[in-house]
Amino acid sequence: MLLLKNATLVNFYPARIVENSDIAIDGDKIIAVGRDLSADYPDAQRKPLYGKLVMPGLVCAHNHFYSGLSRGILAPIPPCPDFISTLKNLWWRLDRALDEESLYYSGLICSLEAIRHGCTAVIDHHASPNFIRGSLAILRRGFIEAGLRGMTCFETTDRNGGLQELEAGVRENIDFARLIDSRRDDSPEERLVECHLGAHAPFTVPDAGLKMLAKAKRETGRGLHIHVAEDRYDVSHSHDKYGMDPIARLEKFGLLDEKTLIAHALWLSADEIALLNRHRACLAHNARSNMNNHVGYNHQLPDYQLAALGTDGIGADMFEELKFAYFKHRDAGGPLWPDSFLRMLHNGNILLERNFAQPFGQLAAGYTADLTICDYVSPTPLRAENLAGHFAFGLNSASVHSVIIAGRLVYEDRQFPFEVEPIYVRARKAAARLWQNMATL
Repeated sequence: MLLLKNATLVNFYPARIVENSDIAIDGDKIIAVGRDLSADYPDAQRKPLYGKLVMPGLVCAHNHFYSGLSRGILAPIPPCPDFISTLKNLWWRLDRALDEESLYYSGLICSLEAIRHGCTAVIDHHASPNFIRGSLAILRRGFIEAGLRGMTCFETTDRNGGLQELEAGVRENIDFARLIDSRRDDSPEERLVECHLGAHAPFTVPDAGLKMLAKAKRETGRGLHIHVAEDRYDVSHSHDKYGMDPIARLEKFGLLDEKTLIAHALWLSADEIALLNRHRACLAHNARSNMNNHVGYNHQLPDYQLAALGTDGIGADMFEELKFAYFKHRDAGGPLWPDSFLRMLHNGNILLERNFAQPFGQLAAGYTADLTICDYVSPTPLRAENLAGHFAFGLNSASVHSVIIAGRLVYEDRQFPFEVEPIYVRARKAAARLWQNMATL
């Protein structure tokens, strides 16, 4: 049992600040919150916090851990004048170059850095066309070794091998879901990882692939995680090849429900957004990635009933992502204020609830003990009414002091419980070999 002493409690939604409070944790659950709980739990391990902020864990709603070794990439990349050429010349070459070793270190490094930046959970979307079978189990291994909660899936596509590749991608998703189901009675650490059914994007998944995914959805009970309308091309392709909007195609095959996660969705019609809202699906908004890829801006953010924040592979610093999301929205003339983006940060916990079947996102008895602890010292009053303003203009990942996931301190006093430098040394070697492999593709 762990007792956090003298904390400042921070809830995102509804916004709330409570000073001088204790949190009692038993196993992977919060069992009590209140003032001076020491007498109630005399045998608990005590961790004095001296007023540090304790908040629900931060969730990255869309990421690509396969890109973890691409930072500062030194490989011959042809010019990329548009989004499709960026995919073909960079990302689709990188994912084809991945093997078991490079994927393992990519996933493990991404997991460690997510925790270091205050993330307690990441929803991943994976691709490695030349290493499909067993790839999700490698990513799961990295999540568990780091202590990070997460979800992952394989992005089904036909872009490299047609029907055979589609079948292999769907099979990897199904096999991984069955692996997870077989571990439900294991320790909390072994149960840190869940899954979606992955698909790349409508323009690389023909109807045969959507039909397979719909069958897999019925078999596994998992939801779809897919990019949609990240670029206008996805919409044009759907209209040209199928005579319908891309979201309507997904609904046609029964792929929309409350576990559906749609990434980007910059160019959807009002009817498509209404479809997503009707099915209680979630948008993963990736502001920095959209800016980096020059695909446009999602002016329809206010129309989504459920939107969460992701990074699309640009790390997992959700403090920074919230700032970029808000500032880009303001720059585009949007009407939302910081509290709307803090709500999106909170919504990542709703995704976890829908997929892990346990409560997340509140500092209250009965909720999962996924917590981020910060030593933020503010020069101005910190109140529920201005909490979102502190996130937009003050708080950042440098303030992350400790991270608790499933009731376990996985990052304490800015230190991991194991030596990480050797991991980084091996990752750098794997990255150099990965870049060399890319040069041959």
